[in-house]
Amino acid sequence: MRIAIVGGGPGGLYLAALMKQLDPGHEITVWERNAPDDTFGFGVVFSDETLGGIENADTVVHDAMESRFARWTDIDIEFDGHPFTVGGQGFAAMARKDLLHILQERAAELGVTVHYRTLAPDVDELRLSYDLVVAADGINSAVRTKYADAFVPSLDQRTNRYMWLGTDRVFEAFQFLVKQTEFGTMQIHGYPFSDGGSTFIVEMAEDVWRKAGFDSTEGIQFPPGISDEDSVARIREIFADELAGHNLLTNNSRWLNFTTVRNERWHHHNVVLLGDAAHTAHFSIGSGTKLAMEDALALAACLHEHPTVDEALTAYETERRPVVESTQRAAQASLEWFENIGRYADQDPAQFCFNLLTRSRRITFDNLKDRDPGFAELIERGFADAQGAAESAPAMFQPFSIGGLELKNRIVVSPMDMYSAVDGVPDDFHVVHLGSKALGGAGLVMTEMVCVSPEGRITPGCTGLWNDAQREAWARVTSFVHDRSTAKIGLQLGHSGRKGSTRLMWEGMDEPLAEGNWEVVGPSALPYGADCHVPREMTRADMDAVVADFVSAARRGAEAGFDLLEVHAAHGYLLSSFLSPIANRRTDEYGGDLTNRLRFPLEVFDAVRSAFPADRPVTVRISATDWAPDGNTEHDAVEIARAFVAHGAAAVDVSSGQVTKDEKPAYGRSYQTPFADRIRHEVAAPAGAAVIAVGAISSYDDVNSILLAGRADLCALGRTHLYNPQWTLQAAAEQEYRGPGADWPAQFAAGRRKPPTSRTDAVRPRLALLRETPRDAVHLRWTPGRAAE
Repeated sequence: MRIAIVGGGPGGLYLAALMKQLDPGHEITVWERNAPDDTFGFGVVFSDETLGGIENADTVVHDAMESRFARWTDIDIEFDGHPFTVGGQGFAAMARKDLLHILQERAAELGVTVHYRTLAPDVDELRLSYDLVVAADGINSAVRTKYADAFVPSLDQRTNRYMWLGTDRVFEAFQFLVKQTEFGTMQIHGYPFSDGGSTFIVEMAEDVWRKAGFDSTEGIQFPPGISDEDSVARIREIFADELAGHNLLTNNSRWLNFTTVRNERWHHHNVVLLGDAAHTAHFSIGSGTKLAMEDALALAACLHEHPTVDEALTAYETERRPVVESTQRAAQASLEWFENIGRYADQDPAQFCFNLLTRSRRITFDNLKDRDPGFAELIERGFADAQGAAESAPAMFQPFSIGGLELKNRIVVSPMDMYSAVDGVPDDFHVVHLGSKALGGAGLVMTEMVCVSPEGRITPGCTGLWNDAQREAWARVTSFVHDRSTAKIGLQLGHSGRKGSTRLMWEGMDEPLAEGNWEVVGPSALPYGADCHVPREMTRADMDAVVADFVSAARRGAEAGFDLLEVHAAHGYLLSSFLSPIANRRTDEYGGDLTNRLRFPLEVFDAVRSAFPADRPVTVRISATDWAPDGNTEHDAVEIARAFVAHGAAAVDVSSGQVTKDEKPAYGRSYQTPFADRIRHEVAAPAGAAVIAVGAISSYDDVNSILLAGRADLCALGRTHLYNPQWTLQAAAEQEYRGPGADWPAQFAAGRRKPPTSRTDAVRPRLALLRETPRDAVHLRWTPGRAAE
């Protein structure tokens, strides 16, 4: 093959070296516009997994890197003068310039042609004269720009300001230095990369950056190689204590905004993107060079394994895209956490530390318990103390109160529509369904959305509370829960709005009924989707009727014995559609700005709150974002939550989306938790209200991590409880917890011990049992000279 590589950074050079080793007959040419000694940044960080792949592919490169590594296992966090050390992580870093020299030498000895200080020929020319063109030309890729219509790039420039610096202070571990200044919160990301220096990245929110006077150089275009020395001098003053008399080092250092690069496609004909040209991940998870070299490994393997370039490039993108997108999700969570770091300034220092460590959701409480048991014990004990708990138990099993309603633990069975009622009446199915979840250990079990009128149903199978027969049927459910378990049971009330008169979910979700339709209403005559009913725009008389229906249903709910009532103002149903500008285009006092869009949902909430007993809490579920252009965003969600809390909501159940069929959610593990986190810190906690997190939370480890970090007060799980109605009790057994937070029904008590798994005859060496784990296994510090030992 004839291969042209545009860009001589780590990704491009490593690919060239790998391809030459796979077949010395490949003709490979690299163009690099910079000189071989030019480099930007200071250190690069690798994971053990990446290093394993490098070692398997090229021991020469791996051994040369290994000889220059700084290695450590600790993370040091200093939060406003409070120091913490967390061990057992595992890092390897080296100078970026050293890495480039290793790869340059390897490429040269293998016969790769590299043109330094040379711009690559036009990519159209390269495409015609080479079998493959690799765009490894970085975040500002000219090749990607040239073929933007094919690659469809998305460039998301963030608001935080950061500057990449170095210092001759050699840190002993990864450093997160979080400092509260008179201007606001500033943070340092630092790590050692050699015997003589460390990376020192300064980051802060834009408003803090401006208050500190760093904007005095805004707009100045610094020539290549010239740093913003005025800002550097100011940083040296602010972080004098952290530098401890050491120097700051510059290398083209100026203020930047991080840009996340994504592309819908990574290859076009015989042109392929690699590294930062294809994707970027925020520096707070240290993945840029790592991802580029992993790309090179995967691309080389695919080119070697497939008979045609097109097949190889398709395989490369298929293999790498899920890995990169997973990393980008973690990086997105991390960068957003640092963008909002000031939100956590009032947290207990130890909890802040745990919050920081688990920000990307890749590190969890169980991870930390394995890596540094002492730190994990500190966090769990601190959480218990903060709750005034007598015992240190898993966070999920600490009790909690919503308003005056005391729950034995923090697990909620999320509302899930079952579409199994006849004429709105719950039957034996609902007794078994909800009763099994109560017996399974959850602290609070929520009904599906119970509809306030026949016209407010989603489907003919939805339950209701518009007549006394339904009330009596629900009383049978609540009586079972109260008589047979220590769980509480909550009623979710709602009206389908424009999403009503549809088929049962398994017959065609959101599809209109083939017969037996009823009229649907909404704030405006706009359908949920292209093939959905067009609702009639509601009149004031319609609104009055809906308010009356909610009041009657709330009273029946109280009579039926429900412990809590949740007003459903999420997922595109009636109240949610009033809140969303996508569904609400009214021009009267119920449409327009958010204050007007809130008016009717708050009328309903106030009426329900008045109708439900004052000693029982009323909560609200909201969609924190519509996941669609021109819809509500998380910023609107904060104000929506604020309004409901001001009107007496004891808790906010934070979901998202389902407001329009055109939504594009960013799915992922615990993907909605950041919305709950923000609402808790900015709205609920200061007002004494609770926040429930929901959305792809499926493991007890995730639940504990969310609670310990202070991102929510309770966690609601839906599909997880369908998979295993006894999930909460099983989680107790898995964690070897026995206590009031997981009280087993007497009939199930024999199952509280975790069942044995497959038998093993392996016997551990006896003396190994007598040895304590060496401290260095958990806490390894970097000290100069270790690389040579």
